[in-house]
Amino acid sequence: MSRVDEVLAALRPRLGAPTGSPVVLGGGLTNENLRVSFAAHDVVVRLAGKRTDLLGIDREDEAEAARNASALGIGPEVVAELPELHSLVTRFVPADPLGEEEVRGERLADIVGALLLLHDGPSVSAEFSVGEVVESYVLTAREHGVPEHEHEALARTVVERTRALLTGPEHEPVTCHNDLLAANLLDDGDRLWIVDWEYAGMNDRFFDLANLAVNNDLAPADEQRLLALYFGGADDRRLARLRLMRLVSDTREAYWGLVQQAVSTFDFDYAAYADVHFQRLAVAGAGGRLEQLLNAAR
Repeated sequence: MSRVDEVLAALRPRLGAPTGSPVVLGGGLTNENLRVSFAAHDVVVRLAGKRTDLLGIDREDEAEAARNASALGIGPEVVAELPELHSLVTRFVPADPLGEEEVRGERLADIVGALLLLHDGPSVSAEFSVGEVVESYVLTAREHGVPEHEHEALARTVVERTRALLTGPEHEPVTCHNDLLAANLLDDGDRLWIVDWEYAGMNDRFFDLANLAVNNDLAPADEQRLLALYFGGADDRRLARLRLMRLVSDTREAYWGLVQQAVSTFDFDYAAYADVHFQRLAVAGAGGRLEQLLNAAR
């Protein structure tokens, strides 16, 4: 029996027999997602990729964060948790992922509203300390023979110095999504949904804001609007802290790409993915710009 068949068999007592064959939903770089139709409703069956624990993913934590998001009205309902089959089943929502231009433009206020609900909502068990995540990724990459990238020393310096600087009430840990790609933001024509909660955990809210900004290519004017929507105002200090966190987000993403080179079975160029983020980090921090940001953020 295939893994998909095992999941469907486990769902049968609750949902009955499927009314059609599973349909693969594209876009994932870590897991496989399938849409399955039943008599009463459609669901998304999420099959965890192999060795994703090496990416710092805990599937029980993912399920808790998904339940939390559903209760807040920003995530689809969790239909079933099947940890023995490394699968999470959620309600399918007939929605399309946002484009990056929509994130930067007309939907930014809706996204910020959802993030405020998340950040002000209940805590989750998982912690997402970027410094610890990076340290773990470094060890995993080396243990699996992935060579060191030329910009790794700079990347680790950025994380260390930013972590030391960003303190105070605005940086106290809150529940964060930590992977705010446009593909994880869905629009059903009426409301916004956030999906893919496998990296969710307690973290600095500025990481979520910066992760959203860097993954969706927010320009300086967009950054100002993002901070104004979130905090009610955007001063130079907050702006510098957001931009430092953009570098931290790129560091995490770059190391994620290094680890995926060793562990993933997906047909994707993770080396090139890592290089894009390392190079962007190097450009943003070159020519004294890192020191300028650190000084402005004090």
